[in-house]
Amino acid sequence: AKPGKLGAAGYAAVFNQPTEISWFKEVVLPGAFKRALEENQDVRALQNHNPDVVLGRTKTGTLMLQEDETGLHFDCAFPDTQAARDLYACMSRGDVDGCSFAFIVREQNWREQKLADGSFQDTREIVEADLVDVSIVTYPAYEGASCEPRSLWPDGAPAELEEHHSRVEAERRPQDSQQEHDEQERDRLRMRAELALRQ
Repeated sequence: AKPGKLGAAGYAAVFNQPTEISWFKEVVLPGAFKRALEENQDVRALQNHNPDVVLGRTKTGTLMLQEDETGLHFDCAFPDTQAARDLYACMSRGDVDGCSFAFIVREQNWREQKLADGSFQDTREIVEADLVDVSIVTYPAYEGASCEPRSLWPDGAPAELEEHHSRVEAERRPQDSQQEHDEQERDRLRMRAELALRQ
């Protein structure tokens, strides 16, 4: 199926913006996702990090990610599902406008700063990370990470997205056909075994 026309775009992560995470502050450094993007890691777009509400996926071309000077930008084409339509309605009203990301830290720095009152503030710098998902969320951890609804491509999806989607679908067909053939072969063998037992 072709990607839908409703969608959202924004920043799942913002660089150099400290945020309070429990007892420490956390900041994502520029370039933290460079390797992940170069490796074309399979990243999902979700609602509130819920794997039951999938909005897009890099593997299928319905989620596009890129780093710029601000942070990790995403552009997602929503599926034609009730959950996606409900989310789009909430975003259009301004009820939901936050973003977040799930990640696995591969490289980090810890800094300790002594405050005026004599206490210490720890800060974790995310130098490099693998991406798991980007999410449109009700309560973002990073206030600067935001998104807005988009009625994507009212005149149809861009050619490069259509081409990518068609290529992915074409690559899947031989694998799907092989799986179907294997399942049919297993069914035939199972029937033969059952007939042999009856004799």
